[in-house]
Amino acid sequence: MRSDRLGETLLPKRLALPIFASDALSSVAYAPDEIFLTLAIAGGAFATTHSWQIGLGVVFVMLVVVASYRQNVRAYPSGGGDYEVATVNLGPRAGLTVASSLLVDYVLTVAVSVSSGVQNAGAALTFIRGHEMPVAVGLVVLLTAMNLRGVRESGKAFAVPVYAFMVGIIGMAAFGFVRAATGTLPQAQSAQFDLVPEQAGSSLAGFAMLFLLLRAFSSGCAALTGVEAISNGVPAFKKPKSRNAATTLLLMGVIAVTMLMSIITLTRMTGIRFAEDPATQLTLNGQPVGESYVQETIIGQLSHTVFSGFPVGVVFISIVTGIILILAANTAFNGFPVLGSILAKDGYLPRQLHTRGDRLAFSNGILILAGAAIFLIVLYDAEVTKLIQLYIVGVFVSFTLSQTGMIRHWNRHLRTERDPKERARMMRSRVINGVGAFMSGTVLLVVLATKFVHGAGYAIAAMAVLFVIMLGIHRHYDRVRAELAVEESSFEDQLLPSRVHAIVLVSKIHKPTLRALAYARATRPSVLEAITVNVEPDETRALQAEWDRRDIPVPLKILDSPFREITRPVVDYVRAARRGNPRDVVMVYIPEYVVGAWYEQLLHNQSALRLKGRLLFTPGVMVASVPWQLRSAEGSEHRLDGPTAGSVRRGQ
Repeated sequence: MRSDRLGETLLPKRLALPIFASDALSSVAYAPDEIFLTLAIAGGAFATTHSWQIGLGVVFVMLVVVASYRQNVRAYPSGGGDYEVATVNLGPRAGLTVASSLLVDYVLTVAVSVSSGVQNAGAALTFIRGHEMPVAVGLVVLLTAMNLRGVRESGKAFAVPVYAFMVGIIGMAAFGFVRAATGTLPQAQSAQFDLVPEQAGSSLAGFAMLFLLLRAFSSGCAALTGVEAISNGVPAFKKPKSRNAATTLLLMGVIAVTMLMSIITLTRMTGIRFAEDPATQLTLNGQPVGESYVQETIIGQLSHTVFSGFPVGVVFISIVTGIILILAANTAFNGFPVLGSILAKDGYLPRQLHTRGDRLAFSNGILILAGAAIFLIVLYDAEVTKLIQLYIVGVFVSFTLSQTGMIRHWNRHLRTERDPKERARMMRSRVINGVGAFMSGTVLLVVLATKFVHGAGYAIAAMAVLFVIMLGIHRHYDRVRAELAVEESSFEDQLLPSRVHAIVLVSKIHKPTLRALAYARATRPSVLEAITVNVEPDETRALQAEWDRRDIPVPLKILDSPFREITRPVVDYVRAARRGNPRDVVMVYIPEYVVGAWYEQLLHNQSALRLKGRLLFTPGVMVASVPWQLRSAEGSEHRLDGPTAGSVRRGQ
């Protein structure tokens, strides 16, 4: 796609919602599981009594965060999101902290969402069970390929299943509440079991009970992941960008809150029992259910209960839940490359991440994200319970710093704004962001306190490592920029050498050698000579005789090599020529073969590659490859580009 077609990839709200909100919407499929798993430590009655309270706490935080981010997208519509807000208002180090936390969180989003999707799909597709890891890896590869096609194409492909998930979950909840109101809602199959508390949770009281509730709350806050993706994706919206992004944020928050509380409420009404170790924690008539019992996810159990006697509904919910959890990773596939591009532009990541591919997608960022997610999936064998412990700490680091930065943003503008209406609007926004900063910081502390030893510490370590790496990259680019800066002096003093000393490397007399000599002569250097290395005396004498017989008008110098090396004598000679005349430029011409197949490359040009590698680090030395196409390469001419390609055809 041409660069001038970038506008065609911009998204209307109906496509932006499934692309950017799929992560936050899909998290309602595993956030309730994590809440009930944590509360199950204290037994079934504890989970039933306190789950709705935890749910309301999560809902309150989500609404505050959504309201706060609506201020962000209006104030900073460029797509920098939390990174830009923190950098502008709190300084580069704060911005880099946000960036490192978001990059780690995006990788975890892909790993957790895909792994959870495979787990949910296993409820309907039993052949997946036991093969979750390779299936998850395959799905990440598929998502990567789809995203490399471009953001708009992937959005169209993902819109239908995301909307199907919304309709499925909300429809199941509505049907369940109707059945409850009419007295026809059955109890879940697992309701017959007793949920035995774990030994550590059998006598919870005081601080221990509070800690358990806080840990359940921090697990439920996984439902907030993905909220920040819209602020990073504002440039992908159609105009008016900020208004459309803010509207999409509001829609996402309302839908996610509705689905989350519906699932938690129905879980309590149907008496579902959910445990981390069901084989020992679930008992029937005092006996553990054992390893033969297969515990489905909460949504899976709800679908069987609500749609009892209607298997099509069960299959539909299972499939759309599995699909959206997999597609939720698409939020990260849109957020990670954009953020990586901004960081690359600012000099914190390699420049290659700033460049769009031929489909106007940030291809390099997409590939790096996929590789990191696959690594985690393989490392943790696609187990959601383990992966999710690393999750959400990064996103709340960015939430907290971003909202703190927004407070300083409004303070700065209030000092200069004189319009009473505008000042009133800014003060309202400052209050919203202040509440958001307080709530995000509180949740961050809860997450760190309750999850650090369970895996969040690894995520913090990854952020720290990434922070240091990005600082190092930035210092490198600064150092290179300073070293290459042009000083205030004349053009000639800076760039023009006093003379050019040309050297042509010769192994034997053939067409590539003669072409290299011709090119070297055409440049009219101050000094031109050919050199060869004496490895085999008989061959060297034959070469000298042939050189004299042909009366080649370039002197041939023979370098001795008592240890039969080629690279070192040439490099030593070139360096000596450079030392003798420091203001001279030494130009080394190396004849090379152009072959058609990769395996043919192994048979040619190895000495040339070694020489170029060594000469590259020699100041004042330039290397020119003079290619000669063999017949096997003639079919590959269309793959060559640049000025050299047009000048190396046979016979020129």
